Amino acid sequence: MVSFDRPAVMGILNIGSDSFYDGGRYSSLDKALSHAERLLSDGADILDIGATSSKPGNRLANANDEISRLSPVIKGIRSRFPDSIISVDTYLSQTAAASIDSGADIINDISGGLLDNQMFSTVARLQVPYIMMHTTGRPDEMQLKCEYDDIIQDLSLFFSSRLDQLYRLGVKDVWIDPGFGFGKTLEQNYELLDRLDELTSAFREPLLVGVSRKSMIYRKLDITPQDALNGTTVINTKALMRGARILRVHDPKPALETIKILTQ
Repeated sequence: MVSFDRPAVMGILNIGSDSFYDGGRYSSLDKALSHAERLLSDGADILDIGATSSKPGNRLANANDEISRLSPVIKGIRSRFPDSIISVDTYLSQTAAASIDSGADIINDISGGLLDNQMFSTVARLQVPYIMMHTTGRPDEMQLKCEYDDIIQDLSLFFSSRLDQLYRLGVKDVWIDPGFGFGKTLEQNYELLDRLDELTSAFREPLLVGVSRKSMIYRKLDITPQDALNGTTVINTKALMRGARILRVHDPKPALETIKILTQ
């Protein structure tokens, strides 16, 4: 699967129409497969495929819609790029199970199991790697819930509790994601970044960072997501220096170059 001899690069493949950055660009099968090829050629170790945007304020996902979009793309990638590692970005257990059946390898859940009470048992049954992200609620409400006593302590309590449940169920391979931009203000995102080493030292699970072209960059710099690649690279550099082991990005090549320079 993923060896973590060096930090890994996860390339984002959004096949829905509502992503904040590239919504609608890869909604057809041919365009999705072409973009998957580009992500892999640019150095992505993992392809993370999502059919519903989880940006703040967005509608909730529908499993049938997700499955109908995801299954052909997963099967197409598995056929054309048989050695690729495929992650599916969903918080619905029905979508997760169908995606693994179609050929995906990893479940990437932005809700940490909070939005579907069958997710943990599904992951335990499937015995696949599970990425558990921290958030404070549904996409349509999470930015109304940004209160923390201490952001690192609160995230640590969240992860400790959820990890205990997963391991009791027999799940063996969990990655954690602090959820930049999910239930966090601009200031809280940067405090989290500055203190990220406190999380990486507290947990043995690999830590994933996904900040690619997000509002914590473009709002701070007063630019657009299209102009936020340089800011993404700067934050990824800081995250790697604080122990991040996976970078989830729209642009694998600069992420891989950053990793190579920092780990030479």
